[in-house]
Amino acid sequence: MIDSFLTALSLLDRVLGVVERVIIGGCILVMALLMSGHVVGQTLFEAGIPGTYEVTKMLIVVLTFVGLGYAARHARHIRMSAFYEQLNGPARKALQMIICAGTAALMLYFAWKSAQYVIDIHDRGRVSASLQVPMWTVYLALPIGFTLAGAQYLLTLARNALSPGVWRSFSEEENYAQVPAEAGVSEDGEGRQ
Repeated sequence: MIDSFLTALSLLDRVLGVVERVIIGGCILVMALLMSGHVVGQTLFEAGIPGTYEVTKMLIVVLTFVGLGYAARHARHIRMSAFYEQLNGPARKALQMIICAGTAALMLYFAWKSAQYVIDIHDRGRVSASLQVPMWTVYLALPIGFTLAGAQYLLTLARNALSPGVWRSFSEEENYAQVPAEAGVSEDGEGRQ
């Protein structure tokens, strides 16, 4: 039963990973092509592509917030680990689960609040300055990104609850080797400590 549940969660994790990679890769590719085309146009024809900077700014917003889920998936987010690294065994796993639950709740709350913000922008009819792109379509990346990050933390929480060991993300088991006590002691040029 638990194995089939973990298999289903693993499938969900892979699907979310594909979605994140497609969005992030697409944004980076479009930015690179757009900026390169703008530079070439500016150099050869003395006229770049109109709206390049505006689109680039929009894509950076998308990259930033969709990147939250990607960072959580690969456990590449900022970690305040001074206290966490002092723990071992069940205490460390329990703290990891508390951190995952709290962060998931925070990310999902941010998703809710940012969705309200997107609705507000939509209702006001805000558009970008030069291209007249409805801004709600750009800011839709906020609730999507926060939801993807929240889902990753929930997946990590489930993995830690159902599997032995401590998991930093759904697919990454923690294998942090303890630093030996002598590691901080240095020797001088004559072999003395």
